[in-house]
Amino acid sequence: VAIIGSGSAAFAAALRAVEAGAAVTLIEAATLGGTCVNVGCVPSKIFIRAAHLAHLAARHPFTGLGRQALAVDRRSLLAQQQARVAELRHAKYESLLETHPGIRLLRGFARFEDAHTLIVAQPQGEMLRLTPDRILIATGRLPHIPPLPGLAGTPFWTSSEALLAEEMPAHLLVLGGSAVALELAQAYLRLGSRVTLIARGRLLPREDPALGEGLKAALIEEGMAVLTDTPVTAVAFDGQSFLLETAAGALRGDRLLVATGRKPNTAGLALERAGVAVDASGAIVVDDHLRTSVPHIYAAGDCTNAPQFVYVAAAAGTHAAINMTGGDVALDLSVVPAVVFTDPQVATVGLSEEEAKRLGVETDSRTLTLDNVPRALANFDTRGFIKLVAEKASGRLLGAQVLAAEGGEIIQTAALAIKNRMTVQALAAQLFPYLTMVEGLKLCAQTFTKDVSQLSCCAG
Repeated sequence: VAIIGSGSAAFAAALRAVEAGAAVTLIEAATLGGTCVNVGCVPSKIFIRAAHLAHLAARHPFTGLGRQALAVDRRSLLAQQQARVAELRHAKYESLLETHPGIRLLRGFARFEDAHTLIVAQPQGEMLRLTPDRILIATGRLPHIPPLPGLAGTPFWTSSEALLAEEMPAHLLVLGGSAVALELAQAYLRLGSRVTLIARGRLLPREDPALGEGLKAALIEEGMAVLTDTPVTAVAFDGQSFLLETAAGALRGDRLLVATGRKPNTAGLALERAGVAVDASGAIVVDDHLRTSVPHIYAAGDCTNAPQFVYVAAAAGTHAAINMTGGDVALDLSVVPAVVFTDPQVATVGLSEEEAKRLGVETDSRTLTLDNVPRALANFDTRGFIKLVAEKASGRLLGAQVLAAEGGEIIQTAALAIKNRMTVQALAAQLFPYLTMVEGLKLCAQTFTKDVSQLSCCAG
């Protein structure tokens, strides 16, 4: 088995394939470990957590405690962040090569010569030909850079540069309205930068509109300038600052973060020579067995048309390896929870009302604001809501949308309820520990049949 890439999907596949008795060649042209551990999930959540603590020190809600703006030593924070990245890269990737001799790491860029042959351009300039029995493509995604006049050639940041910057910008301009843009914009704001976020549409355009509107209000309350439905028409850089021409007028800042989505990292693979089909975006089309249009070639992770989450990638890699080594398993993506790590967090699973409507399903839904959740009241933080979407005829839970502090810790309970086809009535009847945020799911489920403001404590 030859695997192109070395991220979560690739390593999950390599480990399972070796376990099944295959000899595995892992081909990697850059840093071992892929996006998540190096320039994605791990460093971003460290950065966001540090910013969260700085924010609490300066703006916590408890009147009997002092508040103060903390001094931010960005270089020290960065050194700690990157030390943890290196530690996890070694523990979860590099050390696994040492303990699994059946996995050979081959450095270089791979491309297809034909459906059965890979050409690997090695760092020394040598070209190596491989003819494996099975091939897995797991090359991930790269930042999408929009073709804005004047942008090319300027020292703009992608998320990678933003996470590795050694200095805090005085005024950071952020292009984008989805997860990466929102997370990094808020983190920089909380660590002391002035931040202006510019989105060509609404925030979180693929989600229930109430989530984006609620998050926008929270970000503005913290001091961020948020411009939605504001196209950028041109970019200029004068050596000191960026100038953006927008539908709302000119904007100037000393740094520019472009976080307008990610594109499949497939352009250099010569997939057409192998006959591997891609969609209009360049993503590899796979079925539920992770098979491409060519029977012995599989693909997994963000380079495919599957949801772009690291946990989906890892599961896909494992399933692909099982199928490449004689198994027959399908990857079930019917219930995929997702979290945006802003504060409050945005967490979703299942269908929104609009998605259900498009499928022709008649729904009933309820929204519970967090001033009805005892834990949120005790925390003096009632920003946000919990919304549940149910099938009208049966009461079966179809989806949940959450805007709440630690919303990511709530959503998996809803995911399990959907997976097990629970009704909102059954969810309302469950025992939930009191003074937890997840109790809000029970309370919201109860609102389908009663007024929860009239209940005694513990959600009754």
